[in-house]
Amino acid sequence: MATTSTSKLNALYTRLAPGAPLTSEDLAALGISADLAVHYVRSGWLTRLARGVYCRPNDPPALHPSLLLLQRQFQGLHVGGKSALDWYGVRQYVLQQPVLHLYGWVAGRLPGWFTERFPAEYHRKRLFDEQPDALLHVGFFEKRDEAPQVSVPERALLELLSEIGLRQSLQEARELVESTYSLRADVMRELLQHCTSVKTVRLCLQLGREASLPWAAKLDPAALPTGSKQPWVSRSADGLLVLKP
Repeated sequence: MATTSTSKLNALYTRLAPGAPLTSEDLAALGISADLAVHYVRSGWLTRLARGVYCRPNDPPALHPSLLLLQRQFQGLHVGGKSALDWYGVRQYVLQQPVLHLYGWVAGRLPGWFTERFPAEYHRKRLFDEQPDALLHVGFFEKRDEAPQVSVPERALLELLSEIGLRQSLQEARELVESTYSLRADVMRELLQHCTSVKTVRLCLQLGREASLPWAAKLDPAALPTGSKQPWVSRSADGLLVLKP
């Protein structure tokens, strides 16, 4: 019995990537029962992060493998908004430990074992006409296998703009928009055509024009869902925001 247990433990250690947390289901797939997992924890061979979540001792969870696990639990989860822009080098301020902005298709709460290590916020957002298993312009970070899902810069900018008046200041968003000189007009056009938020579409066009960005100059407002001919008006901490069609 001890030999079998040791064999399974060796197999686990061989297959588990550094910094990768795993669930009870992962252990079961390796032939490790719940009782055996408890034995490993008591023996110091596994560390219990939370109910049904484990890691190797002296090998704390790393961000990217942890995000891969969360993506299995939250439909449509991906790094987006300000965080995705930051990952691509579009930023105004360098913070020692910035809050990670995660978006998904369904409501939920990030587990404590994750947020204790990686300050993060999760938001259910359906900003585009799309399906959770086929998100528009969301893919593996830097196109690397086993990398977390992240919005491309164009989508990330729209996710950021959608937060204005809620959790995002207009001034910081304006400064970030000014740093998006190299965005692709064709990708932005496709995303705007599928965008369900008139506020976000109008903000993108208005701020892009104000900053004289080349991608904004290639967009035709008449071909985008800018809503009615009436101004869009909202009051927030930034004051009165008026967006014309």
